[in-house]
Amino acid sequence: MGPSISPRRLLGVTIGVCSLLIVAACSTTLQGNAVSVFDDPFKVAGLPATDGPTGLRPGAEGPSRDVGGGDGGDIDNLAASAVSDIEQYWETAYPETFDDGFTPVKALISWDANEFDGTFCDEDTYGLVNAAYCYTDKTIGWDRGELLPGLRRAHGDIGVAMVLAHEYGHAVSRAAGLSNDNTKTLVAEQQADCLGGAYMRWVAEDNSPRFSLSTGDGLNNVLAGVISFRDPVMQEGDPDAGFDEHGSAFERISAFQFGFTDGPAACAGIDMREIGQRRGDLPVLLPEDQTGELAIDEESVRSIVDAMGILFTPQDPPALSFDAEAADSCADARPSPPASYCPATNTIVVDLPALQQLGAQDDNGGLATGDNVAYSVLVSRYMQAIQHARGGVALDNAEAALRTACLTGVATVKMSKQVTTPDGNTIALTAGDVDEAVSGMLTNGLAASDVNGESVPSGFSRIDAFRVGVLGDADRCFKRFP
Repeated sequence: MGPSISPRRLLGVTIGVCSLLIVAACSTTLQGNAVSVFDDPFKVAGLPATDGPTGLRPGAEGPSRDVGGGDGGDIDNLAASAVSDIEQYWETAYPETFDDGFTPVKALISWDANEFDGTFCDEDTYGLVNAAYCYTDKTIGWDRGELLPGLRRAHGDIGVAMVLAHEYGHAVSRAAGLSNDNTKTLVAEQQADCLGGAYMRWVAEDNSPRFSLSTGDGLNNVLAGVISFRDPVMQEGDPDAGFDEHGSAFERISAFQFGFTDGPAACAGIDMREIGQRRGDLPVLLPEDQTGELAIDEESVRSIVDAMGILFTPQDPPALSFDAEAADSCADARPSPPASYCPATNTIVVDLPALQQLGAQDDNGGLATGDNVAYSVLVSRYMQAIQHARGGVALDNAEAALRTACLTGVATVKMSKQVTTPDGNTIALTAGDVDEAVSGMLTNGLAASDVNGESVPSGFSRIDAFRVGVLGDADRCFKRFP
């Protein structure tokens, strides 16, 4: 929130190292049967939401491609297996989608960024901690010394496959004519995210002979990797602002979800106009004199709640309490700390120390952290009050959890314009806040939970519901999640 996260540079040609293990969810998981046939909360883009093996299959067949410059080790073998698997997907998907024959990349190149051992795409590989597709000679290369081992530690074998699926997406995009030398980096990167998502869907459907991907924790971990590749938050006036943009976490996950949900044909729709529609009025740069972080204290919490009252004008605004124990005595809902909503008393109860802890910054180079991880949870409880006031919907089931995520997306966009509260404070969304909300949706699920703090198993579904709200309005949320 304004008066976000510290800038982080991406190394090399396309993406940088990520180094985060996804944390366990704080919310609990809803069990039972979904009501809506159209939007089944217990499915992920039509697939069952399940946990299970993720990564290289035991005894999987080896790679079909040789690696130039490789050392014959496990990392190169894993990377070559991933590329071979990705090519097996595109051998069928490419002609089906683009009505033309599929031509594989010309060669695979490996290097160790710690050694003086060669070049890739006319660039010295010493210090090149990266993986990339080289447009000039149609090769794919990777750093086996730093990047891929880091990805494997953070996200397992599937993290390596995910990055190479993205790089192969660049090759497919160029071959299919979706991009060319004049295509902006922002578009090319999100097309590749989308095409990588299409491959991951094929793996999740159990079609891959080499890799498996569960739609629960496995896919959550893949999404954590996508988030870690977001652009750093910059200030207005930064000389690098707008240069070589790849996209925010929200934008990149959206692109990945297009491919995962609708297949590679959807990726052709990603261009500057479409990205502009997705971005809307969401802030991209921080004002030069701001960090994007709002202190988490009683005054700021009251200001956020007051801003929600101004933006949504409920006839009976919820009360606000900082007595954390009061949530225990609610007659019709269990506590969902650090912010709970009690329908019986129409009260939002905030455990301030716990909210402060949730919104603490952690420059881990992975997920987005900061104030809006916490404030998005607070806003989500206000959205529970909005649902309660509207009536006619349950607050304690899976639809309610995703409806809450959706309405939190609506509220997030509403805050993109500055709101002045009765006490004279101003509240506004700043660059990085949406990425913080998305990270929270993935890791703790609280902003995508029902009145009891329970959410659905899939981070993909939680973020998808939030995106519906960001791109829509409250009525759409109630129709989508009845």
